[in-house]
Formats: sequence, C-alpha cells, structure tokens
Amino acid sequence: MSRWNRVWVWGPVLAGALMLGGCAAGLSSDTYSRAQVGRMEHVRFGQVIGVRHVEIAGTRSGVGTLAGAAVGGIAGSNLGEGKGALVGAIVGAVGGGLAGSAIEQGTTRQAGLEMTIRLDSGRIIAVTQPADVPFYRGDRVEVLSSGGVTRIAHAQD
Repeated sequence: MSRWNRVWVWGPVLAGALMLGGCAAGLSSDTYSRAQVGRMEHVRFGQVIGVRHVEIAGTRSGVGTLAGAAVGGIAGSNLGEGKGALVGAIVGAVGGGLAGSAIEQGTTRQAGLEMTIRLDSGRIIAVTQPADVPFYRGDRVEVLSSGGVTRIAHAQD
C-alpha cells in the first residue's frame, strides 16, 4: 500500500477521533447538560462545615485510545514495506492506543472539593464537585438536586 493510500485510509479515522474528542464535556459546577436544563431542582440551604481537596479521575471515553491508535498505526505503517508495514501499523496502533488512553485520562483529570454541609434541617451531607468555584468552612450555600445530580452554589442574599 503506498503512502498516499494509507493517508486516505487512516486520515478519516484520525479526523473522526479528533472531532469526537472535541465533544467530550468537561465537568463544572456552573455547567449544565442539555438534559438538566428546564428541570425542576430541589433546593435546600445549609452551611459548609468542612472542605477537603480531592482529585477527580480523568475520563476513559475511548476517544484517546482511538486517536492514539490511528496516529500510531499511521506512523507504524510508514516504517516498512509489505508485511513489515502491516506489522508496524499493528504495533504502532496498539502502542498509540495505550498512550492515547493515558493522555486522555491525564488531561481530563481535575481538582475537586469534597464539601461536608450541615443542612438547615440538621442533616449532614457530603457532596464532591469540581473546584472551579472556591468554598470555605462557614459559607452559606444552596444544595441543588435534580435527577441524581447534586451541586453546591453560594447562597444568594
């Protein structure tokens, strides 16, 4: 297979993987999915009694694996001719897939806050969310819950 034929085969695979990567939604305490918009949320009030910094694990959507495999396959197929090119493509795709998965997990990992909150009812809950908005012990907060998703926001005066 000539170099240009390989580009025509692997090029669309790589382009598709990169486009899918752009669709991956990042977590944020201020970002709502389309499914959450327009839903009624239950609102409770409380006070932050503890804050702990945590790490939110990165995603494993498969986009990184696919993109890495495509790039590795292209690179590996250019190493030889005939069967050597095929072996290079396979080895490159496997290695690229593993590397792409690790890169995806590393780049989507984020800092988080585990907050312990005493609700006005006296009940104590804990909620973990991205650390994109700072919270401190003593903060007055709103606890917003809908469809199994709970987020914490500063109480509006």
